[in-house]
Amino acid sequence: MAGRRAFPIIRGLISLSRSRSRLSPFNLFFDSRSVTYMPRPGEGDLRPVTLIPGDGIGPLVTNAVEQVMEAMHAPVYFERYEVHGDMKEVPREVMESILKNKVCLKGGLMTPMGGGVSSLNVQLRKELDLYASLVNCFNFPGLPTRHENVDIVVIRENTEGEYSGLEHEVLPGVVESLKVITKFSSERIAKYAFEYAYLNNRKKVTAVHKANIMKLSDGLFLESCREVATEYPSIEYKEVIVDNCCMQLVSKPEQFDVMVTPNLYGNLVANTAAGIAGGTGLMPGGNVGFEHAIFEQGASAGNVGNEKIVEEKKANPVALLLSSAMMLRHLQFPSFADRLENAVKRVILEGNCRTKDLGGNCTTQRLVDAVIAYVE
Repeated sequence: MAGRRAFPIIRGLISLSRSRSRLSPFNLFFDSRSVTYMPRPGEGDLRPVTLIPGDGIGPLVTNAVEQVMEAMHAPVYFERYEVHGDMKEVPREVMESILKNKVCLKGGLMTPMGGGVSSLNVQLRKELDLYASLVNCFNFPGLPTRHENVDIVVIRENTEGEYSGLEHEVLPGVVESLKVITKFSSERIAKYAFEYAYLNNRKKVTAVHKANIMKLSDGLFLESCREVATEYPSIEYKEVIVDNCCMQLVSKPEQFDVMVTPNLYGNLVANTAAGIAGGTGLMPGGNVGFEHAIFEQGASAGNVGNEKIVEEKKANPVALLLSSAMMLRHLQFPSFADRLENAVKRVILEGNCRTKDLGGNCTTQRLVDAVIAYVE
């Protein structure tokens, strides 16, 4: 594959430890490395990260990350900003902080239904050109699920398509919503997906589409994926229509490896895969571009506004803890990322401390304390 250059952003965003290498007692005992990562001079300097606690359970789970980072003495510090989903736009000082720091950790932001208030999540992705969303959905050892051997990475185009919110009222009672697909964006997300697969020793990339009906828009996306696939002969390439994809996910999810999708389909596929693998409270994710990255819970934070969970302080922080491990790897602190991931997986494997969505009755703080006991 001479002449092919890996994307710098992907080299920074190496995926979570492959769940296919199950955490056996042997692995748990020997989880240290004989040859460790050797940082360049200056790489251990403290790195500033913009922190947006968000709404609902957001402050609970972001506080969990702060506690664990402090316990690990991770070389990061947070610049905290209050942002809420009912704001008309992201405050300018917050955007300036992200532009300066280039990395942000974010809790869930509620988006009002209707009413003309646009999503701040979409605003952030578009303004920072965070064109690739990555969600890793995998089984956790010790946590029973309907399907085993699930280890799916959903890579979603993040800047165009139906999710862009390009809509207007043509006349009373008639609304037009525009789906715009471009060759440029389709090619770069396809290249990201294949490069990710190549660098992470993944074997297959599956393109999700509806080109049988939307022949021009999804057809362009599919054509772009096919062209990029020819540059990676060592990686198997498949295509699946989105409705069939959903059926295949719930019946035989282990057949999927890396999935590349347009914007809206990726949102649906990632949440489906997360539910199959163990729940949205477990799956980490990140949104990345050439210059900036935002890390947050990978699948839909549907419980972000659950007042009962907030009052009882029983939100599941695992997804954001693992997203923060992805962030540490993006910042080139892999040893800290490994420590955090191993600690979280040990706690889940032991099964003594699980939140309600995982079949337990643990508080957020108790789970955090259990993780800290392993990272210290």
